[in-house]
Amino acid sequence: MKSITINGSKREHVGKAASKALRNAGKVPCVIYGGENPLHFSAHELSFSKLVYTADAHTVVIILEDGNKIDAVLQDIQFHPVSDKILHIDFFQLHEGKEISMIIPVRFKGTAPGVRDSGGNLQKNKRKLTVRALPKNLPDFLLADVSTLNLNDSITVADLSEETFNILHPDSQVVCQVKMSRVSLSIEEEEGDEDELEEGAEGAEVTKENEGAKPAEGGQSSKGERGETKSDS
Repeated sequence: MKSITINGSKREHVGKAASKALRNAGKVPCVIYGGENPLHFSAHELSFSKLVYTADAHTVVIILEDGNKIDAVLQDIQFHPVSDKILHIDFFQLHEGKEISMIIPVRFKGTAPGVRDSGGNLQKNKRKLTVRALPKNLPDFLLADVSTLNLNDSITVADLSEETFNILHPDSQVVCQVKMSRVSLSIEEEEGDEDELEEGAEGAEVTKENEGAKPAEGGQSSKGERGETKSDS
């Protein structure tokens, strides 16, 4: 997994007043968990642009002024409800040999034949999945190749699994699938209605012909019956 370096400074003071002063100076108050004790530091807001404003997943190398380097991952982030400025970031420290859970984006590759040739629609059910692995085995993204999907085919979590990491979702969880589009479905329904109307019209014609034939048959039968009556008398 790709890593982003952030240069920061340890925070001497914590609390609302100290955090507000940092924000006014264009810095973001941060905390790193996962060590012996939480470590408070701050860094310029622009330092987090490549980490926050991207769909890709990254690990972080935090370098403090005293030369201390800490490997971590983004755990939580808070934004201002109006300005969208970063208010606070929580990190979780990585330890070699210890697994960690992380949300990984799903990338979709190729064009599905069911979309190109059959008028289907590719439904992307899961764009992110939670993965657990050693830090060195965390993937940058999970690749879903849809180039072989025909109509009603799907890709599940089991299709994306690898031995180096564990996806924390059921194997049967559908990641994406090719379904009949609403337009194609409407066309099929209209064609079905037209076929039913044609069959109904044909049936009506046959019924009319039969109805026209019945009086003739009945008349012949009546005459026969009347003739037999007369002969008996």
